[in-house]
Amino acid sequence: MKDMPGVLPDGLTIGAIPERENPFDVLISKDSQRLSDYKPGAKIGTSSLRRASQLKHVRPDLTIESIRGNLDTRIKKLKSGMYDAIVLAAAGLRRLQQEDEITEYLDESIMVPAVGQGALCIETRENDPDIASIMAKLDHPETSLCVTGERAFLRQIEGSCHIPVACYGKMEKDEVILTAIVASEDGSNVIREQVTSSLNNIEQSGRTLADTVLEKGGKLILEQLNSNDE
Repeated sequence: MKDMPGVLPDGLTIGAIPERENPFDVLISKDSQRLSDYKPGAKIGTSSLRRASQLKHVRPDLTIESIRGNLDTRIKKLKSGMYDAIVLAAAGLRRLQQEDEITEYLDESIMVPAVGQGALCIETRENDPDIASIMAKLDHPETSLCVTGERAFLRQIEGSCHIPVACYGKMEKDEVILTAIVASEDGSNVIREQVTSSLNNIEQSGRTLADTVLEKGGKLILEQLNSNDE
């Protein structure tokens, strides 16, 4: 789901979002150290600007370097000594039954996940009642609500999974708590806001959260990122 565009082509819709896998990012360490254990200068690998900026914010003394390749390739690079640790999505490791590699889960207090991270999406045709009835059985209402709020935030802020923008929704009782950030590339400036939404107002809450983040400095950060890309 995190790679789905915010706006779908005409005639297509999100038919179902099954129950979400663990949405968080994780640290995989070759020496069993946690993020807070590393000495200054330790080398952490990630391919994500979102992860890198948040790592730089919480541990500006670490060296954050890019890492490429599939899951097995990245783990091999770690174990060969190229990095002290790497950061990946928990969902991929768990789906491939490699969760034993995980040293530490980084919850939203440390690293806010990407929009839709850990969730799957089944895309279908609009106005297809036969398919819709099947999708209704596969859809997980709690996951759908949370991801709907996250995606409303992303559309309003006009972001993508390739910039340091993140939003994560979690259900507590009969409400959804949405936490979002926009971060500068070097991690020195992180705008972090949160909103609590009723279940029937989740899309509006996501949009409102985006507007709040933009007003409190997120707009300037995104403008600077865009100007650096030009």
